[in-house]
Amino acid sequence: MRQLKYHEKKLLKKVDFLRWKSDDNVRELQVMRRYHIQERDDYKKYNKICGMITRLANMLKRLDPKDTTRIDLTDQLLEKLHRMGVLPTKKSLVQCEQLTTSAFCRRRLAVVMVRIKMAETLREAATFIEQGHVRVGPDTVTDPAYHVTRNMEDFVTWVDTSKVKRKVLKYNDKLDDYDLLM
Repeated sequence: MRQLKYHEKKLLKKVDFLRWKSDDNVRELQVMRRYHIQERDDYKKYNKICGMITRLANMLKRLDPKDTTRIDLTDQLLEKLHRMGVLPTKKSLVQCEQLTTSAFCRRRLAVVMVRIKMAETLREAATFIEQGHVRVGPDTVTDPAYHVTRNMEDFVTWVDTSKVKRKVLKYNDKLDDYDLLM
């Protein structure tokens, strides 16, 4: 019995009841709420990617500015992040150091749909996506966390058989007689 109490005391020393791990996630909850992120793992992945990019940018900055390897890697990194839509321009590595998880969240399909006015709210956009009303290019997408690059942004449309598409076309008086037969 005496040994059990000793182990209990030892375990209690490791626990801080005044400070919980979940107390430091205010920013995380704000971003998750703002961009309607349903799974915490998505936010964690974005955060991890941002950290990796920041570390890579710091490593590249330590190299000699005239080094051809540094110049090539910097150009490749900036080009890739710009094509992904995460960076607004391909100026410098300073942008990579200041990269936030919100930059990745703004490229989620639900957020892009709201921005191009296919839906009024993020919740509504996520619902349309989950129900299969949205396609990116030829593929129907059912994941609201789908990353939309700059090139794919122009190809976000309604699925041809979508009732939402018919309602929008009917509202805008652009519904074709042939579409009415479907």
